[in-house]
Amino acid sequence: MKHLLAGLLFLMASHVHALDVEQRPELDQLFNEAGVTGTFVLYDVTAGRLVVHDLARAEKRFIPASTFKIANSLIGLATGAVASVDEVLPYGGKPQPIQSWEQDMGLRDAIKISNVPVYQALARRIGLERMRENLAAIPYGNAEVGTVVDTFWLRGPLQISAVEQTEFLARLAQGELPFPAEVQQNVRGIIQLEQGDDWVLYAKTGWTTAPDPDIGWWVGWVTKNQHIFSFAINIDVLEKADIAKRVELGKACLDALGVF
Repeated sequence: MKHLLAGLLFLMASHVHALDVEQRPELDQLFNEAGVTGTFVLYDVTAGRLVVHDLARAEKRFIPASTFKIANSLIGLATGAVASVDEVLPYGGKPQPIQSWEQDMGLRDAIKISNVPVYQALARRIGLERMRENLAAIPYGNAEVGTVVDTFWLRGPLQISAVEQTEFLARLAQGELPFPAEVQQNVRGIIQLEQGDDWVLYAKTGWTTAPDPDIGWWVGWVTKNQHIFSFAINIDVLEKADIAKRVELGKACLDALGVF
């Protein structure tokens, strides 16, 4: 299994590094104006090009936090750990830091409010071995799940880079992941957020508090006139006001690059 995983990760890295990479000054300006440190990656699938702010950070892996709910949903559905995105899962009955998490719900509703205990229940149903096998098959970041099945995407050891996020999401957008087509379609449906005259946005936020500093994520893709643009932004969260900047800055970058 270790040799297979190493081979898959090598192939993925080779594919990404074969793409044209462009660093755009307008993205640098947006990050400077926002007053945050981070990276933004846009993967133009049709053109085979990455547009990046801070390439070194774009290739650095971080804990995915709640952006992992996308992969967790895929694996849960593909393994039969949950029958559908509407099968109700228990939150466990314990007090939660966010009151809206204190209710049983299906994945369709849970992913919208990033319900951690519901997705932890799903992970426990999947189990470490099936989780490990499926993450290796994608592959997803370093594909490491450690020994605790319901916290590895919140505290580690699972990590993924912004570049790897865009590759994973581009394959999901195109239905090219190693999961049944219906499973991929259903997961695409639950992360669709907005649409305009000629575009549709699919995305998920994430916020990890370990290790210091906190890292804020926003990842997804936009379909526009038959084109797919996957993206990922992560930033250092040094104060509460930075949390909103994940999406605000991400949308500003997409707008500056003509995606919206």
